[in-house]
Formats: sequence, C-alpha cells, structure tokens
Amino acid sequence: MSTAANPRSHRKRPDRRRTPLVAALAATLVAGTVLVGGLLARTDPGPDRAAKGDASTLRGAGSASPSPSDTVTSASPSPAKSSASPSPAKASAAPRKSATAPRKTTAPARSSTGFAAWPVPAADRAVAATIEVTGTYDGRLGRFHGSGALGSDGQDEDQGPLFELADGATLQNVVLGAPAADGVHCLGSCTLRNVWWEDVGEDAATFKGTSASAAYLVQGGGARHADDKVFQHNGAGTVTISGFQVADFGKLYRSCGNCDTQYERHVVISDVRVTGPGTAVAGINANYGDTAALSGVTITGDSGRDIDVCDRFEGNDSGAEPTRTGSGPDGTYCRYRVSDITYR
Repeated sequence: MSTAANPRSHRKRPDRRRTPLVAALAATLVAGTVLVGGLLARTDPGPDRAAKGDASTLRGAGSASPSPSDTVTSASPSPAKSSASPSPAKASAAPRKSATAPRKTTAPARSSTGFAAWPVPAADRAVAATIEVTGTYDGRLGRFHGSGALGSDGQDEDQGPLFELADGATLQNVVLGAPAADGVHCLGSCTLRNVWWEDVGEDAATFKGTSASAAYLVQGGGARHADDKVFQHNGAGTVTISGFQVADFGKLYRSCGNCDTQYERHVVISDVRVTGPGTAVAGINANYGDTAALSGVTITGDSGRDIDVCDRFEGNDSGAEPTRTGSGPDGTYCRYRVSDITYR
C-alpha cells in the first residue's frame, strides 16, 4: 500500500524491501487460498460424500418417521441386495412344488373317451370308525376300505359310512375300496370331487340335508359294481352330477321312494359315461314334484338299450315298495331330449 502512494521511495530502495514484502504478500495469499479451500471442502462435499450424507439423512428420517417407500424396502428387500432372504424366484420354488402335487391328484390322466382314467391308489388305509369331515378332506388318492364294524360288504341299510361330511364339507381325491360299508354320507350341502368307488357297498353316497336349498355336487370320479343305487337322495335339495362315470350298476341316482320323511328333490346329470349292465340312470318320485334334468349322457355296453334313462315312480312314506309309473322324457319330471343321450 505505501509503495503505491510513494514512488520515490520505491526507486531509492529497489531491492532491499521489495523481496521481503512480496514474499510476505505471497505467503498471505497462499494461506488465504488454503483457508478458503478448506472452507469449500467442508461445506461442499464431493458426490460420493454427498450421497453418503443423503443416505444417512434418509435413514435417520426413516427411523423417526418412515416413508412408505422406506417401509416397503425394509420389509421386502430387493433381490439384488438381499443375500439373507432368497430372491422372489427362489422363494417361490418350494410353493410351486407343493402346488404341483395336488394338481397331479385332481387331474388324473384322461382316457381316449375324454373321461379321467381310473386312478392307481397311492396307499391303502383301513377304516374302523367313520371319518368325520368338516372343511376339506384331501385323501391324495389313497385307498380307504372298511374294517371291523365297517368291514361288511352287504346291503345292510344300517351300516355306517366310511366318511361323514358336515354341512358345507368337501371330500376330494379319495378311492373307496372294498368293503366300502355305506360309502359317504352328506349331512347337508357337500362336494365330492374326484372320488372313486372301486366296489360300491350299500350305496356310494347318501345325501341327507333337510333344507330345500341344500346343494350336493359330484364332480368327476366314478363307481363300479353297485348292486343297487350309486347315489341315494334321502334329504331335500338338489344333486348335481357331472364328469362322472359308472359301470355295472343298478341306478346312478335314486330319489328315496319310501323314506319316513319325503321331500321334493331334484337332480342335474351332465357329461356322464354309463357302462352296462345297469338298470336306470335316474329314478324320481313324480308325485312329490321331483325332477331330473339330463344332458351329455353317453351309454356304452347296452346294445339292447335295457338301461332306462329316467324312471318315474309314485313314492310313499310308509316304507312300501314304490310303484313305477313311467319312463322316458316327459318335459315335466324327466327333462331331456333324445339328442341328449348317445349310445355307443
């Protein structure tokens, strides 16, 4: 500053004072630069340090009040960063295996006719006391047969069943072997899915619900060697039979002709295969307002057409043998057309 204000002194001492002054000024400038650089470095971190600072800030905020995205990330880590938890693809491998096994049991191989082939039971189990079912019982295509008190293969009306289903229950993927006692009893609405009877005892299944809205569903499966009835309908409601096959039987469906308590009953039969010998596909009590609707019925092994499609009876509640009053489609009780029945 003094050199700029006094040029003469500058000329008199050109060398002695200039050098120390310049050196001092340079040192001051360097110190200032270092100081400013330090301040800038402290207040303006580089990209990496800024990212770390932001991340820690988010973590701090997340621990105090997590955002939805932070919560989702911590609850379900991404596949790339989650080494402790398996990736979604690996985690779903086990459920896929467990889901595959039921599909094998619920979808048996199909024969050339389009119906499921008779299954080969996976195991054998003796049943000495009725198995009571609530919810769903999956037999995994094991064979169940009666023993002890349930070991009779006769036609005793008082036999107990191998399975008794509560209202709303489902029985699936079961093979009933011999002896089958009185098969299956449904106390209310029920579903029998992919159930097979190798040798029907008294009846394959008996439907006992007392509500007019009761619905009994038979989906898939099959029955052989029934001396009398396959499905006995003693209660009220509607039985629906589809995708079923029966061979060597008396009647596929029968509305009870002489029960102590009688009801109006209905049956819907579709896409079934019937193989003779046999007596009738359906038997109903016209005097109680029963109906039978049939479609897609294929009958084989009956060149003489001895199997009646739909028989009408006059039922009673006295226990007497019911009287057969007619057979064939009538548009009121036996509801089907000739084209709904195929003979092969």
